[in-house]
Amino acid sequence: MNLPNAITLSRIPLMFVITWLLYQGWPGAPTLAFLLFIAGAVSDWLDGYLARRRGLVSTFGTFMDALSDKIFVLGIMIAMVDQEQDFHMPVPFVLITLCREFLVSGMRMAAASKGVVVPADGGGKTKTVSQLIAIGFLLAKPMLERDVPRVLPGADLRALTEQVHNIGLIGFILGTFLAVWSGWRYIERHRRLVFDDASK
Repeated sequence: MNLPNAITLSRIPLMFVITWLLYQGWPGAPTLAFLLFIAGAVSDWLDGYLARRRGLVSTFGTFMDALSDKIFVLGIMIAMVDQEQDFHMPVPFVLITLCREFLVSGMRMAAASKGVVVPADGGGKTKTVSQLIAIGFLLAKPMLERDVPRVLPGADLRALTEQVHNIGLIGFILGTFLAVWSGWRYIERHRRLVFDDASK
């Protein structure tokens, strides 16, 4: 265990804290969920940066970085589906994302069983960044609706809130298409490694 790996793994308990906050009605809960999410999103860059800078890139870190990202993003997505009144998440797109992540993770584990650790490629990283940005905008909606008016009484934020929410939804839909595209590329690139034994 080293610092980059500890940062990577921290996204898993952080996901539980953020999803718990989404169900809380007390003042400040939406803002705290948003800020913790930003910290988790930044940690996705920070762990890799520290690992490369300190020469601590490892098989475990490479594998867990991709897995922690999936747990972090999917856990929050599922909580958003349940909180329909706040987020209006399109369920079919969430299910498509779930299927893609399970399929790619299964292929990664099959490759790992042969001693090969496949890191996320450029398409996968772009997909993750787009999802993180979209979720950030979506989490900003309840913060703008419930917490900001307490600090700025009388401010009419309805138009801004709607725009932020729409940007989040559009970004999420775009992230879903990127997930399908990068997942297809991943399968095409690594299917021989995974499926050669099954075809014999």
